[in-house]
Amino acid sequence: MIFLKEDKKREPKPEKVQAVEDFLKRVQASKSAVVTGYTGLTVEEVTDLRAKLFHAKVEYHVMKNNLARIALNRCNITVLDDLLTGPTAIALAMEDAVAPARVLTKFAKDHEKLTVKGGWMDGRKITLQDIKAMSNLPSREVLLAKALGSMKSPISGIVQVLAGPARKLVYALNAVAQAKAKA
Repeated sequence: MIFLKEDKKREPKPEKVQAVEDFLKRVQASKSAVVTGYTGLTVEEVTDLRAKLFHAKVEYHVMKNNLARIALNRCNITVLDDLLTGPTAIALAMEDAVAPARVLTKFAKDHEKLTVKGGWMDGRKITLQDIKAMSNLPSREVLLAKALGSMKSPISGIVQVLAGPARKLVYALNAVAQAKAKA
């Protein structure tokens, strides 16, 4: 007697559906993503990495590659598909798009087991070389401070020029007052 297997397509488990939905919302809210391999890192090292990423307002997600691929594809991000192999974690930038590159590159220098595979920003794939170049960029706050300083500089120069004649008049009146006080 031969038993034929029924070709049933299994329904996905509700917790997997929820995991994909949650990750999908996070990806949609993020500014960039960096894919890493974490094989060989100790629990303490991963905890340290998560703390550094948390302070940089970066979320670090470890999930099954197929579930991550489904969520990313639903966001029309297919450029990361080839990076989702082996144990993979994805760092999502929630505020500063360069923050994951900066933190992960610095951490990878001290911990050789962490491998930065590549990433995504503005709808395009970013390579390891791009990530290394981005890690050398100053933070968003530093760039804003520099921009504000360069905008403030011409204005303060104009104020100094306009205040010059008034200042000279005050000095002249002060000199006349001192001369009369001596006489």
